[in-house]
Amino acid sequence: MSSRNSSPQLGSAKQEASGLFQELKAQGNLLVCIVVLLWAIELANSLMNDALNNLGIRPRNILGLQGIIFAPFLHGSWRHLISNTFPLVILSWLIMARDRSEWIAVTVLTAIASGLGTWLFGGAATIHIGASGVVFGYFGFLVARAYFERSLGSIAISLLVLALFGGMIWGILPVRVGISWEGHLFGLLGGIAAAWTIAALNRKVP
Repeated sequence: MSSRNSSPQLGSAKQEASGLFQELKAQGNLLVCIVVLLWAIELANSLMNDALNNLGIRPRNILGLQGIIFAPFLHGSWRHLISNTFPLVILSWLIMARDRSEWIAVTVLTAIASGLGTWLFGGAATIHIGASGVVFGYFGFLVARAYFERSLGSIAISLLVLALFGGMIWGILPVRVGISWEGHLFGLLGGIAAAWTIAALNRKVP
């Protein structure tokens, strides 16, 4: 004999499960689109003998400001792209799993911080490309969010991120030729600033 009282609860549970599935599907589709876009651009760039890399950030060059928009989509080689793809996907998902609009905000803020910092302080006569500035921004955001929010969930994610990607912090030091440590450093700082800003805004929401 079935209970009438359990039907609404069962229907609500099904709706929640369906909503969660649809959200996960949307997140997965978005991440796949990002990866396909990046790899398609690299394929086109390879066929053009890396001509698109000229759209990267040129420090203190007015035309080089366009690189703030284009640089995250460009890579110097397939190896460069592959090294960025895995952390980009994992860290992106850890942010958008809570709120896709939050992921968009963090992406924009870190891309601008990384790009502008590189344009201001990057080496003369250099061109900076790659999504690693945004990757470092995601890393900084997820680690700093634990400090600013101090919730069990954010702390757990921060520890996971440190365990998986903690070694990348050395990328902010000018120890390797050909690596845009400026983009890494300012991306990281942008991610920390985004964590502080979002945590402050969330505290103001009743």
